[in-house]
Amino acid sequence: MFTTFSLLLAVGCGTRLAVNWGLERRFNVGLSVPQALAGALIVLAGLPDWLKPFAYPLPLSFTLGVFLPDFLLRRT
Repeated sequence: MFTTFSLLLAVGCGTRLAVNWGLERRFNVGLSVPQALAGALIVLAGLPDWLKPFAYPLPLSFTLGVFLPDFLLRRT
């Protein structure tokens, strides 16, 4: 069985791929987030609730799934 973490990671990757595919097909633009911003959002998602400077509603696994392609692929 899959855990909640792995399912949310897969949903995050699938969402990112679907949005990127739709943007490429319709508007001919690619979606890319700078690695520093992606890293900051992942760290923010991983902080405990009492330590967050502001409310961030997405869980760590979903955030990691959405920004994982930015860490694995380098766009020029």
